[in-house]
Amino acid sequence: MADALPNEKEGVAVQAAVGKSRKLASRVPRLILEARRVASTVIHGLHGRRRAGSGENFWQYRHFAYGEPSQNVDWRRSARDDHLYVREREWEASHTIWMWVDRSPSMDFTSSLTEWSKLDRALVVSFALAEVLVQGGERVGIPDLMRPTANRNVIESMAQRIVHDMSEKPSLPPNFAPAPFSEVVLLSDLWSPIAEYRKTIGQLAANGARGHVVQVVDPAEESFPYSGRVEFVESEGLGSVTAGRAETWRADYQKLLAEHRAALRAETEQFGWTFTVHRTDRGPTELLFALHARMGANAVATAVNSRHTPSQRGTAA
Repeated sequence: MADALPNEKEGVAVQAAVGKSRKLASRVPRLILEARRVASTVIHGLHGRRRAGSGENFWQYRHFAYGEPSQNVDWRRSARDDHLYVREREWEASHTIWMWVDRSPSMDFTSSLTEWSKLDRALVVSFALAEVLVQGGERVGIPDLMRPTANRNVIESMAQRIVHDMSEKPSLPPNFAPAPFSEVVLLSDLWSPIAEYRKTIGQLAANGARGHVVQVVDPAEESFPYSGRVEFVESEGLGSVTAGRAETWRADYQKLLAEHRAALRAETEQFGWTFTVHRTDRGPTELLFALHARMGANAVATAVNSRHTPSQRGTAA
């Protein structure tokens, strides 16, 4: 009998994973439709992630910078006035972006203050951002699930890999090694201990990858709107606690939340990554625009480094 217990536990775990996957699969069509709607809105408001670099298409003129090769000067444009100008082309090198969405049990939480669970909103944002990026010529991948791709059906590819993933769903991304100048987008409620978060971000940033961390929260997790006798059940099996007068906990809770968030932001920004808070009672479009703009700024830095660093080293040699 003792030998059967581990098998029984494993069977229960598999059944639970299958059940969660089926529930997620039933929601995926709605999430895909919402992601396409959001992506089309964002794409309509963008002029592309254009930046200077190696390519064939003209982008802009800029003033000649002291110290750069004279052959960069566009003499025809410079003859029109008293300045020297350089003709810049659009940067066309494909960029790799890794998307990771926290699918741990805490992400399933939905309060009465919103219609979206944290998981559903995070998936919509990741799908929509992937659509926008691929249409801009970038490659998108999921750590341990999907190799970077520029396929136009990227949303369907992501959804299929996620739905059929039966592995354990941790609260932080796996330890993988993104290449230098690639970018990482993490969407999670980030309730993990700061020490674990610090270790994870440090590992991901070790090779020079840039990143964007989005803390996805339910509005109730910020406002703590509870009063009276309330039982709070920990979603990941750590037990429960009952408050006799929950409203008396509000001030202490919000103080702890502010301290935790400040620590998350500090750990993120020390590696040059960005940190954003997104509430599920707000629309995703504003977040998509913000992420896209920040990724565009990083791409400019990547282009500058890739163009100028090798030549400087060559000159020094």
